[in-house]
Amino acid sequence: MYLDKNALHLNKLLKMNEHCSHCGLRYEIEPSFFYGAMYVSYGLNVAIGIAAFIVSFVILKSNLKEAFIAIIASMIILFPMVLRWSRNIYINIFVSFDKKI
Repeated sequence: MYLDKNALHLNKLLKMNEHCSHCGLRYEIEPSFFYGAMYVSYGLNVAIGIAAFIVSFVILKSNLKEAFIAIIASMIILFPMVLRWSRNIYINIFVSFDKKI
């Protein structure tokens, strides 16, 4: 799906093949198709933020400033993965996966 499998190569993070090499599916179904993935990315970042808060504030008993820093740090560290996860989730909402193909 992605031209570069490594999500840490930020200059090639969102570069994708036009078509699936296995089934021929065109990934960008319509122009600007993946703009909708921003909403999925927002949801994933909210979940990451809540998880980071619970771990740092509730479990590790840090103060609010440290919990805020933990939230920001986790979002920055996971940014490349969240971008790709959101695109993968978004395209799977509209395209069903068939094992037989």
